[in-house]
Amino acid sequence: MAEDLLKDFNPFDILDAEAARLGRFFGGLDDAGWARPSRCEGWSVRDVLGHLAGEELYNHACLDHTVQDLLTRLSKAGVSGFNDFNEWSVRQRRGMPVADVLEEWRVKNGETRRRMRELGPDGLLDTMAGPYPCGLQAFHYDSEYATHADDVGAPVPESEADDRTLWRVAVGRFVLREQESKIQVEQTAEQVWVAVDGVNGTLSYPEFVEATVGRLPASHGLDPRIASALRCLA
Repeated sequence: MAEDLLKDFNPFDILDAEAARLGRFFGGLDDAGWARPSRCEGWSVRDVLGHLAGEELYNHACLDHTVQDLLTRLSKAGVSGFNDFNEWSVRQRRGMPVADVLEEWRVKNGETRRRMRELGPDGLLDTMAGPYPCGLQAFHYDSEYATHADDVGAPVPESEADDRTLWRVAVGRFVLREQESKIQVEQTAEQVWVAVDGVNGTLSYPEFVEATVGRLPASHGLDPRIASALRCLA
């Protein structure tokens, strides 16, 4: 089963660690640091924080089983789809003091992580795709937080890097299976072999992770058909 790829990892511990990484990084920024561009096109580091803070509206709706109510409210405000919601969340917070946005995110995300851990891996959340296991949703959040930590340049100690990459490879492979992607993926001790539509390639673990979250640079030279098929977490 696809879930077997994740059996060696605790999604709630990972989420706590990635949230702590972001919290430490955000807490040490000055005005220039907040204004610096992130890897997210058009977003500054501050905008990434605004996105994370705004996203808690959806996270709490999942926990409260009120996702459809939230979607109705957003629709009335002219917001439709995840991309529109993300941009709206960022715009809503650009005029706020950054300290207030940081506190909003810390408090609301702390509640999300606490409630998800209490619900447990098999508890069901209400999501846009319907009921979904809390533990698997946490792995999706893990990937997003790690991706955005990299987007803003939050440091990862060398002692954490290998284990962090391993769980991210596992999550990427899981989501590809979950989405019933047609791409073939074979993981060896040091590399990941991928093939789709008659083309194939070999990626290092970090490159595979970057491909699954849509951050592998065009200069890498990976066939666009493979790159498109691998992008499953962004």
